[in-house]
Amino acid sequence: MNIIELQRAIGTKPDGIWGKNSRDALLNTFTNPAAPPLSAAQVKTFATRLGVSVKQLQAVASVESSGGGYDSKGRPKILFERHKFHKFTGGRFSVTPFSNATPGGYNENSWDKLVGAIVTGSVDAAFMSCSWGKFQVLGEYWDDFGFASPFALAHSLVANEAAHYEMLCMYVEHFRLQDEMAAISANADSCRAFAKAYNGANYMAIPPGYHVKIAKAFAAP
Repeated sequence: MNIIELQRAIGTKPDGIWGKNSRDALLNTFTNPAAPPLSAAQVKTFATRLGVSVKQLQAVASVESSGGGYDSKGRPKILFERHKFHKFTGGRFSVTPFSNATPGGYNENSWDKLVGAIVTGSVDAAFMSCSWGKFQVLGEYWDDFGFASPFALAHSLVANEAAHYEMLCMYVEHFRLQDEMAAISANADSCRAFAKAYNGANYMAIPPGYHVKIAKAFAAP
């Protein structure tokens, strides 16, 4: 996808010039403050699909994105991974706020970084470099999950909360993490396998560790 194609997708003038109008159209396209929440019946359906209990699914959901899939403006939560953009573009735009060989800058506005990355013309790389939604799934998996583009993966999360759970299911199924997820319990050690597979080898880097957070969430009333 190039800038003109993205402009068409977000309903703004397809002139290939990314300015304020295009930025505003992008943010508007990703805003849905009335996104329907997930019902109890849907939670059960997703849990059954993954072969886990509702409590195990909810434990993961409560840890990821602090339990919510949308920010205060009604947009899917995102985290721009500058080292991913650096990788996908061969470092051609480093060092900038949105491109760096090393991870970091997570306290800065991810939407601004996404826009900055789009301006370079590397639209697919920009959307691939974000972790999207309630379960923070990277846009780089768009093809694995059957989406037409990284933008399509990202935009699917605007519709409703169920789309976020669908994304989690696609991730767990693609990487065959059903057994690891089904092992989640109040015992932190039982959560290690899922934590490592889902959060990465550095799952213990931020105390008390991703596995401990999941165990505590599972144990919560």
